[in-house]
Amino acid sequence: HAPAALSGALLGCLCLALLFLGGHWPETVCETVENDCRDPPDYWTIHGLWPDKSEGCNGSWHFNLEEIKDLLPEMKALWPDVIHSFPNRSHFWKHEWEKHGTSAAVVDALNSQKYFSRSRELYRELDSNSVLLKLRLKPSVNYYQVADFKDALVRVYGVIPKIQCLPRSQDGEVQTIGQTELCLTEQVWLADGAAKSRGLRVCEDGPVFYPPPKKKQALMPKFGKYSVLKSKRNSLSAAF
Repeated sequence: HAPAALSGALLGCLCLALLFLGGHWPETVCETVENDCRDPPDYWTIHGLWPDKSEGCNGSWHFNLEEIKDLLPEMKALWPDVIHSFPNRSHFWKHEWEKHGTSAAVVDALNSQKYFSRSRELYRELDSNSVLLKLRLKPSVNYYQVADFKDALVRVYGVIPKIQCLPRSQDGEVQTIGQTELCLTEQVWLADGAAKSRGLRVCEDGPVFYPPPKKKQALMPKFGKYSVLKSKRNSLSAAF
């Protein structure tokens, strides 16, 4: 079953059928680009919050960094841009807002600040970093099975996740996990669904590499009460 911390809440009054919350494994994301991707975080970060349809997007609703300036400390930690070099680190947020946020936010009069704030709240409540660690899925030089991740996430959230990988290279190395997507609805937080690929490919059944950071990083930042969701931990305890 889905965590109790999520069961009683709604993501606004969205008439969009589905939303997808995507999470990145930064170490793998860095392997998909040829640039100076230094010191990626050693925890799962936000990729974006996407509607399943793009109808109703407001193309004139431009990204305004000033509107989310109060969110920047958390945004830099939970939703970092590991691809673009400084000072263009807001490019990723601009892309997500203009491509997906203007669709997800238009229904409930969510301005850019509310869109990004809602995405962060969902990320913290789902708490996939703690979930994977609790289920003994942590970065390793040894390979996992894709089914290990699917089964673990289904066990906790009650829905089938979409898991995407960096395909295996020509020299025979296994695929590398890079992204997870969880489907959300307005009636319940989590639901089964499908979404289009966003750069990575859907993982094939079989072995998968969950790459550890190339060098030790700082612990994931903690933000007030969201550093430990007591109600969520209690609700998850029965699942473990």
